[in-house]
Amino acid sequence: MRLGHRPTRDKRITTHVCLVARAFGASAVHIAGARDESLQLSITKVTETWGGPFSVEFIPNPIRFVKEWKSKGGQLAHLTMYGAQLRDALNHIEQERDLLIVVGGEKVPAFYYDAADINVAVGSQPHSEVAALALFLDRMTGGNWESKAFTDAKLKIIPSERGKTVKQLPFKKKDI
Repeated sequence: MRLGHRPTRDKRITTHVCLVARAFGASAVHIAGARDESLQLSITKVTETWGGPFSVEFIPNPIRFVKEWKSKGGQLAHLTMYGAQLRDALNHIEQERDLLIVVGGEKVPAFYYDAADINVAVGSQPHSEVAALALFLDRMTGGNWESKAFTDAKLKIIPSERGKTVKQLPFKKKDI
């Protein structure tokens, strides 16, 4: 969940939060803040081209969303500079429970610190929420995001030390 999206100020950062979340294995980003149709369209196009599943949802009441998430048995990890060190925090996250990761933008209200099952300090210096999310998801997945298969992708990058190799994948009947 991305807190406090402001389209005129945060468009690139929130887009990058979505891109990192998708590429590193998250199934969705829930955005609290101003509704931004161009952001949603941009991420939808990425998912249509590079595969999914992945979705972007704007939530009008993020506090209610968190309370409902937790009431359904979900857990919440809040990425911040003021929490348990990343390497220690991972031991407190239950792999079998749904996980909502909260990244802030503007000043994060105390509610999220209190509601979190774990506040995770991704470093102890100011940095980007995009970097915090990438590091957290990399550690959470043990690096397995690198081999994640995306369904219904039209394009796939083939890793190579030099050059750019992009493979066009065959379309499926449902793409018609």
